[in-house]
Amino acid sequence: MKKDVVIIGAGPAGIFTAIEMLRKGSKQSIMIVEKGQPVEKRHCPKDKTGYCVNCKPYCHITTGFSGAGAFSDGKLSLNCEVGGELPNLIGADVAQETIEYADKIYLEFGASTEVEGVGNTEEVKDIRKRAIKAGLRLVDCPIRHLGTEKAQDLYYAIEQYLLNNGVEMMFGWECTNLILEGDECRGVYLSNGKETCSIEAKRTVVATGRRGADWLEKICIEHNIAHQPGTVDIGVRVEVRNEIMERVNEVLYESKLIGYPQPYKNKVRTFCQNPGGFVSQENYDNDLAVVNGHSYKDLKSNNTNLAILVSHNFSEPFNQPIAYAQKVGELTNMLGAGHIMVQRFGDILDGKRTWQKELAQSNVKPTLPDVVAGDITAAMPYRAMINIINFIKAMDEVVPGFASYETLLYSPELKFYSNRVKMDTRFNTSVKGLHCLGDSSGWTRGLMMASVMGVLMGREISKEG
Repeated sequence: MKKDVVIIGAGPAGIFTAIEMLRKGSKQSIMIVEKGQPVEKRHCPKDKTGYCVNCKPYCHITTGFSGAGAFSDGKLSLNCEVGGELPNLIGADVAQETIEYADKIYLEFGASTEVEGVGNTEEVKDIRKRAIKAGLRLVDCPIRHLGTEKAQDLYYAIEQYLLNNGVEMMFGWECTNLILEGDECRGVYLSNGKETCSIEAKRTVVATGRRGADWLEKICIEHNIAHQPGTVDIGVRVEVRNEIMERVNEVLYESKLIGYPQPYKNKVRTFCQNPGGFVSQENYDNDLAVVNGHSYKDLKSNNTNLAILVSHNFSEPFNQPIAYAQKVGELTNMLGAGHIMVQRFGDILDGKRTWQKELAQSNVKPTLPDVVAGDITAAMPYRAMINIINFIKAMDEVVPGFASYETLLYSPELKFYSNRVKMDTRFNTSVKGLHCLGDSSGWTRGLMMASVMGVLMGREISKEG
């Protein structure tokens, strides 16, 4: 099979590459390869069973058209200060302009016109004042919230738009390797578990998302593609009652706070805040279960959940940050018998595990049905745990009650985007004809910035016709 462009991964980066090529009038043939299923065929059995059945061959929540975006809470961050290091590569002005352009495309396909976190100037000032006093920095970021159910409808509309405009898609196929001739990429090798095939292409765009970061790192090592170990995030998902977060939820919707707590001064940040949301589970190819969170536009819980992530940067001789984070997750899964674990904050401070009976008596009821009560500190690295504890105490000064005894901490919350591929401003790697986009490239974190990278890639490829 021969195509002008082959895109590996149907997440936001790959999708927006194809969209922009169409909008620029490119006549080049495009093939998108996705190991998961189309949006309309992605269904998580847990909705009916109440527990994770560990779907094979791939988890429907993390894999398929639109990637994890279809089953996340679908938040589009509209400030280039949020979403990774891409502005350092292309410039902040270009990044912000492209965010506004990509945002209009999302609106065309049905995104809500409502933007959270704007206005309320005096209230924001008060929250910022308390954050400064606590040693934290509040990042202003308008949010366009799609909602989990709305996100699926939106991405289905995009999927049909691409198909109706001549973009071909192969679902259920996985890229096993690149076709290389010297220092040039000529396409990809594929497998669906039963058969193998190859696609020759002038341009190969790898956009495998956070889920594919480990695979891309191995490909870079195998083919000497210039890259460097970057940051890996290890943390927890915190869940509290809505009453605790009520003011912040109303004023900001998502409070993006950053701190460098004593004694280690690692960067610690909040991420993916879900007012009235639900804690969820994601499974990776090696049966690693990690925690996440999402929120619907209409269906609401009594709780708010958010991630607290500790950034880890490693120096010589260690250069496998993704493997390090996976080991932390595997140890936590082992203690939880394959399930996500949860522990009350007060129990952590008291040096004891949490028991299921204690959860049943608490004000904060877990929104993840099959979570296992236990001791997350037995698996969490000491440095990360101390950072998390001290950050939560600082958060309590901004949001009184956040560090209450009954606050729930779920583990493991891991973000695999540590491998950073070296590229120029046109996303050219050290291998001719090969481009790496989105979270797996190490340059972006989240839906919007991955979409921005796709837009710019689409424009670049369209110059060829």
